[in-house]
Amino acid sequence: MPRPILCLDFDGVLHSYESGWQGAGDIPDPPVPGAMAFLADAVQSFRVAIYSTRTHQPGGVEAMQGWLKGGLENEMNPADASRIFDLIEWPLEKPPAMVTIDDRALTFTGAWPAIDELLAFRPWNRGGSS
Repeated sequence: MPRPILCLDFDGVLHSYESGWQGAGDIPDPPVPGAMAFLADAVQSFRVAIYSTRTHQPGGVEAMQGWLKGGLENEMNPADASRIFDLIEWPLEKPPAMVTIDDRALTFTGAWPAIDELLAFRPWNRGGSS
C-alpha cells in the first residue's frame, strides 16, 4: 500500500527562519527544535515532500537540500542521516498531500474567517498563537 504524502513547508517549519528572508540560497538559521527527529519518524510512515517558496527560486532547492543534509548529519550518525535524506522528495509543484504542515496556513473548517483575523495573522515564530 502506498504511503500518504506529508508536505512540509521549509521556512518557519524546518528552518527556524529567525533572520527572515535572506535570499533563496542563504539559509542562515538553525532547525526548529525537534525538526530532524520529526523527519526521521515521518519518513517511516509518509512520503515526505518539502515544498517552499524557495522551490522556484534559482538555487533554492539546492540550498534547502544542503541545509537539510547538514542538519541531519549534525543530529545523527551519517548512515541514518543519508538514509533519511534520500527518502525526502523535493517536488516542483505542491503535491496532493494527505496533510500539510505550514507556519502560514489555517485549517479550513467550513466557516470563513473574518478578514480582520486574516490581516492580524502572525506565524508562531513571530508571536502568533498555535
